[in-house]
Amino acid sequence: MVYSVGGGTIGFEKQMVMPDKPVVEQGDDALMLRVADKDAEAFRTLVDRHARIPFAIGCRMVKDPAEAEDIAQEAMLRLWNNAEKWTSGGAGVEAWLRRVAVNLCLDRLRKRKRMSDEDVPEQVDDAPTADAVVDNSRQALAVKHCIGKLGDRQRAAVVLTYYEEQSNLDAAGTMDMKLKGFESLLFRARAALKHCLENSPYVLNNQEGDAA
Repeated sequence: MVYSVGGGTIGFEKQMVMPDKPVVEQGDDALMLRVADKDAEAFRTLVDRHARIPFAIGCRMVKDPAEAEDIAQEAMLRLWNNAEKWTSGGAGVEAWLRRVAVNLCLDRLRKRKRMSDEDVPEQVDDAPTADAVVDNSRQALAVKHCIGKLGDRQRAAVVLTYYEEQSNLDAAGTMDMKLKGFESLLFRARAALKHCLENSPYVLNNQEGDAA
């Protein structure tokens, strides 16, 4: 059987196991126990339930949907491969996937930097679009542009805090950091974002238009 992850596919053989209740109604820990026994239906349920998490993180951090699909597939594949080590009652599948996704993104960004003397490529379309003439869209472009300017770990901190809506404590755990260290990282990221937004061409152009 083939399952889709962010547009990609992963194939697994299906084992027929009669559940006590429909698989889709079972909790993540129960599903992980089944996945440990190579239950493909349980894995598909987890994919449907959680694959959006690594995909969304990938889109925000590497800014390339195709790479984000690869990251989502790899994260879900690691979940499948590590199911036998799963301990119920821990941080949960979502937290586990966030940590894996962030690490995969950081690995890819480091590889990009090794391959180029330039900063991480920004894939922001400079061509004007219909949405770009709307103030909110300009603000969104400015934020996207400035997040792309952040260092890799600062970008991860912002994505986890503002897009994944994790608490500082949870985000620190996702990044394998102490709370104070994470808060310091996030503080620097916010300061860098503020400085960038104050000088963003998207914001400045909008202000000039208002003044006119």
